[in-house]
Amino acid sequence: MNNTPASPTQHPDVIPVDDETVAIRWHLHEHPELGFHETTTTAYLTSLLKGHGIEILDLPLETGVVAQITGTRPGPTVGLRADIDALPVEEDSGVAAPSLNHGVMHACGHDLHMASLLGAAFWLSQHRDLIAGTVRLIFQPAEELGRGAVAVIKAGGVDGLDALIGTHNNPAYEPGTVVIGPEPMMAGCVRFRVDLHAQGSHGAMPHLGTGPIEALASMVLSLQTIVSRSASPFHPLVVSVTDVHGGDVWNVIPAEAGFQGTARYFYAEDAQLAARRFRQIVDSTAQAYGITADITWDDFQDPLVSDAELAGELASHVDRYAKLHAVEPTMIGEDFTEYGKHTRIAFAFIGSNGRPGYHNLHSPRFVGLDGELATGQNFYAHAALETLDFLRKQA
Repeated sequence: MNNTPASPTQHPDVIPVDDETVAIRWHLHEHPELGFHETTTTAYLTSLLKGHGIEILDLPLETGVVAQITGTRPGPTVGLRADIDALPVEEDSGVAAPSLNHGVMHACGHDLHMASLLGAAFWLSQHRDLIAGTVRLIFQPAEELGRGAVAVIKAGGVDGLDALIGTHNNPAYEPGTVVIGPEPMMAGCVRFRVDLHAQGSHGAMPHLGTGPIEALASMVLSLQTIVSRSASPFHPLVVSVTDVHGGDVWNVIPAEAGFQGTARYFYAEDAQLAARRFRQIVDSTAQAYGITADITWDDFQDPLVSDAELAGELASHVDRYAKLHAVEPTMIGEDFTEYGKHTRIAFAFIGSNGRPGYHNLHSPRFVGLDGELATGQNFYAHAALETLDFLRKQA
């Protein structure tokens, strides 16, 4: 790379990843923490940012860090976001530096996200002459809980932001790949729970009770017809029961049972359809079996769709440092969508594996390759400068 300082309008092509960024990634991988408990991670990130002369904003966040790099010229404020929490997963990846925290793992690759954003932040801090405006760095807690973005918003982390850029690694693509565009990327997310209340009895005398087990089984099977018989086959919709519980004694029919799970969608009308049919099926089945049901339907996350103009602008520059891939939507959810209620957003997938037989996100055998760091770091740094230019032109 040419070490000659760039002019205020000159953007770099490729920003190389240094050894510090790789070492940071593996330190974070070895020390994962669950959502809203990322205290050690927060302290570590804060120390690194301060060590590179980056301002830390004093916000009422228990975990997570919001920092800021001010350029040499005035202009808009653009945010870059990385999530910092891990999952309650016991690692079985075979990497040389696995998690040291029993039962907790960066099985979604958030260690890659943090290291990529730090690498970009360190470079941007050293090249403030390229920044006409301000770059805000959001290291967000509790993405896996679906509540971290809201916590950052409530703390004032997005106040004054003109746009916000986010990423997530994707092991379906090899390093050197960026996926971004105006199309819907990630699904809206519903968390549902059903609690059944019946009259328990001895297992040998079922006629004396109104046990919930048969009703539960019937509900779980019937709920699958929401997708197969009620929804349009041209609209992606998922209804998954992921947890079933009821009883703990072999000869007792329980009085309580229940299940929970998730629904995923891209169209608001499908979410409304799923909610309506879900309640019809559960209520009518409960009535048929002579029991009652309490239903919780928490539609807590909208589909993730980037601002079309901003995503198009960022996509047009990817060939400077990576390969651009068209958007292929996924039913996985992302609380980054919450930020779209407050500012313009754009989101990208960054390739992190792509090898035959790779293990997907949330697997105990998930492996994100270090090659992702170069792509992620370059995307963050380029996106910050390109978005500042884009917003100034639109002003």
